Amino acid sequence: MKDVAAEAGVALKTVSRVVNNEPGVNTATAERVRAAIERLGYSRNESARVLRQGRTSSIGLVIEDVADPFYSGLTRAVEEVAIKHGSLVLSGSSGEDPAREKELVLTFCARRVDGLIVVPAGNDHSYLRAELDAGTPAVFVDRPAGPGPEVDTVLCDNAGGARLAVRHLLAHGHRRVAFLGDSPTIFTADERQRGYREALGDLVDERLVSMAHPSPERVRAVLDRWLGMDDPPTALFTGNGRCTVTALRALEGRRIALVGFDDFELADLLDPAVTVVAQDPAGLGRMAAELLFRRIAGNGGPVERVIQPVRLIARGSGEIGPGGG
Repeated sequence: MKDVAAEAGVALKTVSRVVNNEPGVNTATAERVRAAIERLGYSRNESARVLRQGRTSSIGLVIEDVADPFYSGLTRAVEEVAIKHGSLVLSGSSGEDPAREKELVLTFCARRVDGLIVVPAGNDHSYLRAELDAGTPAVFVDRPAGPGPEVDTVLCDNAGGARLAVRHLLAHGHRRVAFLGDSPTIFTADERQRGYREALGDLVDERLVSMAHPSPERVRAVLDRWLGMDDPPTALFTGNGRCTVTALRALEGRRIALVGFDDFELADLLDPAVTVVAQDPAGLGRMAAELLFRRIAGNGGPVERVIQPVRLIARGSGEIGPGGG
């Protein structure tokens, strides 16, 4: 850095301000310093900066599956906020494995990330206590933390969205409404089942509720059983995007009213186009990241729990009447 200062004809502090994007340096001087940096091939010593500032300008992000469009949208939003704060995002997928979640979180902490954003795979987050006590803030997104650590949480209105979906089907004359959900151990899946039951009330038929991993084989078997009943369902509510897409494939053209939770690509181009309850993964990621960076900056206010609204997008599949019209 001293060589850069000599090359640019400025004080060492001026070079430091330019390198660290601090205010107080006029444009012409900053350009002269940057030109000197480029000529000399200078790169700042990150290890020294970390020791000096106590920060790494990095955060850890643990999601379920980077290949899932929902989580890719969430991840991109986190990255956009991080870029604005001059920070790098280290990310990994847990694959719904609590042990993998813990491994990723502790690996990121060992790399001294400034904070964590976690989509939890398990319910036991006691392993985080030491990291939180050491001053590493964390925000949970899409699902809450298990009993123990009190951390900021950003969720969507899962139960409210399910109620929207079922009430929409009820308004179009349906009384036999089936629910195809993901594993009940997943917070979002269980909340959507709760909303389904609250909206349907006494009309719930336990034979028309199925919750498990949405494999093609399982979904096809469930739909074949339901549609082969003497009193089959006339409408279907699917609990997430994977359930919806798998169900559409398994139906193989058989007509049933359908509303899915989560929007997905090309949903508007199918025949009929798919009615969905849409949440905002980018909004979830953005809010989680903004909360985290406020904590990193020293905000010591009370723990926040943010519930983001959802909306129903009527496209045709949920507007089919019980008679198929």
